[in-house]
Amino acid sequence: MTAWVLITGGSRGIGAATALRCAQAGWDVAINYAQDSAAAVALASRLDGLGRRALTLQADVADPGQVAAMFERLDQAGGRLAGLVNNAGIVAPAARLEAMDMARWRRVFDVNVMGTLLCCQQAARRMSTRHGGAGGAIVNLSSRAAEFGAPGVYVDYAASKGAVDTLTRGLGRELIAEGIRVNGVRPGIVETDIHATSGMAVAAPEVTSAIPIQRLGRPDEIAEAIAWLLSDAASYTVGAMLDVAGGR
Repeated sequence: MTAWVLITGGSRGIGAATALRCAQAGWDVAINYAQDSAAAVALASRLDGLGRRALTLQADVADPGQVAAMFERLDQAGGRLAGLVNNAGIVAPAARLEAMDMARWRRVFDVNVMGTLLCCQQAARRMSTRHGGAGGAIVNLSSRAAEFGAPGVYVDYAASKGAVDTLTRGLGRELIAEGIRVNGVRPGIVETDIHATSGMAVAAPEVTSAIPIQRLGRPDEIAEAIAWLLSDAASYTVGAMLDVAGGR
């Protein structure tokens, strides 16, 4: 039977690298995207070339109706959902707290927190042995910003990722007896497009010099950690947060 992994925000960056790594590990991959259909289709073609099934699923993870419809489309594709990677996330332009507004906060929390909650809920209904499922694994993408707080840059993003950390620990304990392992990955500063949104010059010398390894991370390095947590090799790892941040 086909074992699907659904990767939200899967068309670019860490999500795309994770899709490729999961396909190499034998997963069939469902690629969620919000807007960039061309990137999702191109990635699906690469996965097809690796001999895996690939499905593209457009949905805004902050919208409950769209999330439910996305999971229903995956159901219709046949096979079972065995893995979920909650990778979709956003930042807003760098700013101090007093310059932020409610619309910004709502959007950041809607995508980063509510989106993760909604997808975990749908996945649990399908994976949990309590509901007749066969178990599975969920990996939530957080950030080292959850601990550092990102002062003067985006404390709202950091707060949203702190919520993801708490959810991961609690849900890991809630679902493990039902055959679902929930864990998280906290990347450091990685070379992806997300930083363009904030306006941060992440390649600046003062940024890399603050990282003990003296360089930015690569999406494929984060993907390796995610793939491990999805795999049976991590069978005794539950409710854990894995920092992949070059020592930062």
